[in-house]
Amino acid sequence: MSIHPQERSLSKSSLVQSSRSWRIWTTAWMVTAVFILSNSATPLYVHWQQDIGFSNGTLTLVFAAYIAGLLVTLLIAGQLSDRYGRKLVLFPGLFAAVLACLLFAAASSVITLLTARFLSGIAVGVIVSAGMASVLDVGGPNRRKLASLAASVAMVLGAGLGPLLAGAFAVIFTRPVVPIFIVELAILATAFLVTSTLPKRQIHFEQQNNRRLFLPSVPKVNRLDLAFGIAIFAPGITATSFVLSLGPSLLAKLLHVTSPFIAGSTACIMFLTATGVQFAVKKLHVRIIFLTGASATILSMVSIAVAVNASVAAMLVVSAVLAGAGQGLGQLGGLTLIGLNVPEHRRAEANAVLNIGGYIPAAIFPICTGYLIDITGLAFGATVFAVILSMVSVAAALFVRTRLRRE
Repeated sequence: MSIHPQERSLSKSSLVQSSRSWRIWTTAWMVTAVFILSNSATPLYVHWQQDIGFSNGTLTLVFAAYIAGLLVTLLIAGQLSDRYGRKLVLFPGLFAAVLACLLFAAASSVITLLTARFLSGIAVGVIVSAGMASVLDVGGPNRRKLASLAASVAMVLGAGLGPLLAGAFAVIFTRPVVPIFIVELAILATAFLVTSTLPKRQIHFEQQNNRRLFLPSVPKVNRLDLAFGIAIFAPGITATSFVLSLGPSLLAKLLHVTSPFIAGSTACIMFLTATGVQFAVKKLHVRIIFLTGASATILSMVSIAVAVNASVAAMLVVSAVLAGAGQGLGQLGGLTLIGLNVPEHRRAEANAVLNIGGYIPAAIFPICTGYLIDITGLAFGATVFAVILSMVSVAAALFVRTRLRRE
């Protein structure tokens, strides 16, 4: 029986689309691999805090060293990636991740932890600009929404798997640090493999002749798109940063829960929620995604206030889940607007702008809260943080509701 030419054409088209979809998710794995490293230290902070000896304020500084490395990298990584190609930027970022693993494995001082966190921030800065842009590139013009979803899901999935893996190792091994980061090195090896298979991008002529570096920016027509993304993404990732940096201390000091596996599982649940909620809302309008994300962040802050003032451990877990939803939805909305509206040759730079806008408050707020807790106590400091971030989220929701078109 002969096959009609039209049927043959449809079958071939379906195979091409399926192959492209598979390529999108394969490319997204390198994002997951680096983000597994980004939060692997979370369940180990209490261990290092006791072993080395440092305050909650210093703990938030160690966490913020990661964000400092990320922000410094975002200033240039997106521009270099857009001008000279993704691989040129991705490989140095992956090498920084490898060095961070080695330093974490040998950490015996605050300086070593700060350096390791800074290097892991550099790796993440590269991956959220050049890496996520690579996923969008592979998607092409017909798979922008799927590629945006894959890039966003890859980030939060890796961020959740890292602390779960570290927490599990902390239960299995009496000295878990070295085994954890040996596994991390093996995972990073797969990221090198994926990066080596990326297609070569066509570089625009004007980019090849533009040697100067500027502060990251986007075309004027896309600035409002980035403003919407930052408005919702920033409070969400600030909430998750608080849980990652001070969550283990809250569990240990306020709620008397010291298991690193529970701390790691809480962080994992937070980011798995961020992963799942994106699949659940992927067909909704961006405006609804943003407003739902802002609502989740507000409810997360209410839960934190209840947890620390009433000493209810379950509410801290609820807060983590809602914080993950807030970050995931803000991130998905921001990446979707970038994928739909920003030209390909400015896409990595736009990713950098989105993440700079999100990570600056994610560094400043938890640091200030950590030192406030040292001065005033855990309950008061965490409550002040919850109130301020709730107010910011309400303002962000009003901004999106009034300015983002429904169509």
